[in-house]
Amino acid sequence: MKPPVVFAIGNPSRGDDALGPHLLARLEAWLAEQGRADEVELIEDFQLNIEHALDLEGRRLALFIDAGTGTPAPYTFTRLQPAPDLGPSTHALEPGAVLRVFHQTCPGAAPECFVLCVRGERFELGEGVGEAAARYADEAWGLLQKLIARPDPSMWSEVVQLIGA
Repeated sequence: MKPPVVFAIGNPSRGDDALGPHLLARLEAWLAEQGRADEVELIEDFQLNIEHALDLEGRRLALFIDAGTGTPAPYTFTRLQPAPDLGPSTHALEPGAVLRVFHQTCPGAAPECFVLCVRGERFELGEGVGEAAARYADEAWGLLQKLIARPDPSMWSEVVQLIGA
């Protein structure tokens, strides 16, 4: 079985859209400090594409990290369900659409997938991460450390229930 995979989606040149890559870089450094760099696969991209479904093969756990407009502050953490359809484009997909592509094209069971969406407010080209979004990312970092410390789908499901309550 392959290790858990963490996808970070976002454009570092578009303000708060950099939150996913920012958290992934922080996670990469933390894993290296802990001597656990080989226990989690990290994937960063500007957007999700149908090919990312292949990155789910042979795994039991996946996490998608992204910034969202309109996301309740500071973040949401949810279990991912396959999208009902792929939408108008297969060029840029939502995480649920990637999971749908997996179900349509890949043999075997899909991993348990979760989404950590951090509230973003400013997404202008050439801007840095805003102060509010940086605070939200710091709060999300605490959760991300707990999740990666125990990469167990059952525990992550319990966290979803606690946060959603």
